[in-house]
Formats: sequence, structure tokens, C-alpha cells
Amino acid sequence: MISYAPLMSTLHKKRISKTDLQKLTGMSPSTLAKIGKDEYVALKIIDEICNKLDCNIEDVIVHVKNQAESE
Repeated sequence: MISYAPLMSTLHKKRISKTDLQKLTGMSPSTLAKIGKDEYVALKIIDEICNKLDCNIEDVIVHVKNQAESE
């Protein structure tokens, strides 16, 4: 599972709202909603976020193992 918790932390540190991120990257409202629900988005979007926020991918996403996979 992918979590966008690092993105929320990065946005908070940089004092950027999710709406500002949407405008900055040109992503659609539905893509922003997917991020809010920890759903998959295109890697191109992740790349654009990293470029616009001048950060690394680990500042945007983290992989979290599912319980079923680890057993």
C-alpha cells in the first residue's frame, strides 16, 4: 500500500495547502481526492509534485506493507 503521509508533512512544513498543491501541479480535483484516500495516482503526478516542491520521492510517498502480505 502507498501512503501519502510524507506529502502531508512536507506540505505542512512548506506551508502549502492541498488546494495550492493542486494549482501548482495542475492536477485534477479527482487526483487530489485519490491522494487524500491513499489511492494510486500516476507516477507522472508524483514526479510533478517532487519537481514543484523541490523534494525527494520519500518526502511524498512511503510504502506500507499490508498485514496479509507480511504473514
